[in-house]
Amino acid sequence: MAAARVRSGGRPTLEEVAARAGVGRGTASRVINGSPRVSDHTREAVEAAVAELGYVPNRAARALAGNRTDAIALVVPESETRFFAEPYFSGIVQGVGAALADTDMQLLLTLVGSDRERQRLAHYLAAHRVDGVLLVAVHADDPLPDLLEQLSIPAVISGRRSDHETLPSVDSDNYQGARSAVGHLVARGRRTIATITGRLDVYGAQCRLDGYRRAVAAAGVDSDEALVAPADFSEEGGRRAMELLLERRPDLDAVFAASDVMAAGARQVLRERGLRVPDDVALVGFDDSSIARHMDPPLTSVRQPIEDMGRAMARLLLSEIAARRTPGSGVVERTQVVLPTDLVPRLSS
Repeated sequence: MAAARVRSGGRPTLEEVAARAGVGRGTASRVINGSPRVSDHTREAVEAAVAELGYVPNRAARALAGNRTDAIALVVPESETRFFAEPYFSGIVQGVGAALADTDMQLLLTLVGSDRERQRLAHYLAAHRVDGVLLVAVHADDPLPDLLEQLSIPAVISGRRSDHETLPSVDSDNYQGARSAVGHLVARGRRTIATITGRLDVYGAQCRLDGYRRAVAAAGVDSDEALVAPADFSEEGGRRAMELLLERRPDLDAVFAASDVMAAGARQVLRERGLRVPDDVALVGFDDSSIARHMDPPLTSVRQPIEDMGRAMARLLLSEIAARRTPGSGVVERTQVVLPTDLVPRLSS
């Protein structure tokens, strides 16, 4: 053992493992890479040599030989300010990280908040420096999904761009979640129910608005379009939208905000106007984030399983990467996963 270490300059080589096991270099390589095309006796001999010599495979060389990087990019097309303010993103990162914990994949987090950052990412991806990409909260006009398809880089998107999404995707049931929120408010006797939307170039925000409208129509309550105020998923956006709604319809008695963050902004305005929640105005959010639990009063919210979505995204991407590496696997199915939502009632409604 000592002689082997000296000859290799202090680090055992694959050739030394093969010599110790009494097999050829190719056979030793097959054992180390998990190939089934070796006998049990040979496998045991090579594994014993690896243990005796303390051999550590050169992952960089293995990745290069297999045209692999062992890296996945998690791309969020938002600014740092939005990323750190919105609990949704941290939940996705936690879920993805949990799914990759037992793999050899390195997770690279990339925020793309400007055209310059988008161009830099495009050059990076064109060099095929990652094995796959996870895209989160993509806007309808974002060119990144099309670029990934052109480059034939495996990708999974969180939140479809439309009903005709071409990439594998993982989403929550935004439409039904919004319907359950409005149905809950109607069941509590509310009849003038407003909504604060997210950015409507995000498909999930469109679905939440569609769910709101369908639920209002089905309940036969006030369906005035003045009760719909657009925002951008931010707290400040929620504040501005709430001010607009009160200006238009001061008689409103409930608000469904399409995110907990926007509901927090709306709550501030209601308090400033002397309106009590839920006595004067009932309030419901979406996400069931930590914000909902810590508001005063605690916020009723539609729970989407964010960490589960992150796990599902990562597993779907790993499956796609593996399928593309398997000769003769054919066309990879474009799987569309939609996870259910649940209403979590609290004191705000």
